[in-house]
Amino acid sequence: MQKDVVIRELKKRGCRITKQRRMLLEVILENECSCCKEIYYNASRLDPGIGSATVYRMVNLLEEIGAISRRNMYKIVRNPDCSEGSVCTVELDDNTVQRLSKDNFNHVVQAGLRACGYIDQQEIEKMFVSPCEI
Repeated sequence: MQKDVVIRELKKRGCRITKQRRMLLEVILENECSCCKEIYYNASRLDPGIGSATVYRMVNLLEEIGAISRRNMYKIVRNPDCSEGSVCTVELDDNTVQRLSKDNFNHVVQAGLRACGYIDQQEIEKMFVSPCEI
């Protein structure tokens, strides 16, 4: 899902979506890289012909469109198409489904953090959720 949104945003800017750009996007999404060198290392294992300059250009491009933040270790930080509608879907073991709006999701997480003693009066600034490995 995130990959498609980023690709759509790159196309809007007139960028060609090459095999290397797709591969770099996958490397960034699938790995917790803390710097361009790590991205390059992971990418060069998949494509030995990729250059470090290509990695740096792609990272800069992704940062320009707001898809990543170097401050957040190259994780995709937002979905440009995110609306105020349902942002979180929770499926329970009895097959019921709860869909939460952005505000409800933040409220649920904040209440849980307070109930478990992780926070006192702080407010949530940002949240990052990693996909589960199945």
